[in-house]
Amino acid sequence: MGKKKVVITGAPGTGKTSIVNGLESMGFHCFHEIIRDMTSKAKQEGDTEVFESNPLVFVDDAMQFNKDLLYGRAKHFKESLDIQVPVSFFDRGVPDVLAYMDFFGQPYGKEFIDICMNHRYDTVFIVPPWEEIYVSDGERLETYEEAESIHLALMNTYTQFGYHPISVPKDVIQKRIDYILETLNQL
Repeated sequence: MGKKKVVITGAPGTGKTSIVNGLESMGFHCFHEIIRDMTSKAKQEGDTEVFESNPLVFVDDAMQFNKDLLYGRAKHFKESLDIQVPVSFFDRGVPDVLAYMDFFGQPYGKEFIDICMNHRYDTVFIVPPWEEIYVSDGERLETYEEAESIHLALMNTYTQFGYHPISVPKDVIQKRIDYILETLNQL
């Protein structure tokens, strides 16, 4: 496989984190999603008790929240350059931040675009929405319909940055993992 940086992305509730956890249990190095902890912390510190699909309602400075998320994912990317493993998997990539900002109608400047351009992954897998497995919870705030729209935003953003996201078939976790690994071996 060579030393590769591989993103597993997708809308909420698609099974991507289960895939990443499965890859990790097989011995692969994985960088985990940071948004759930950030959202939970923001909700605890926020003034609102309103349940919303947008975690930014819980923070005082939405732009800073997005920057923290962007820099956190960029930090994971940089850490992957220093570890001696053939492949690193990422539960979401840097461009995910822009996709969500597009979804929520938030503007972003050149700094966000430059960070995406300067942190390039080798392969991007996207896990499509799957209504039969979708579950909302305290950190997953989106409805299934919003998840479908987020999927489109992710596809658009990654495509705009020159990626060709590979769709992961709807199947049990192990078969999804097998598909990802077989695809990587063929690239």
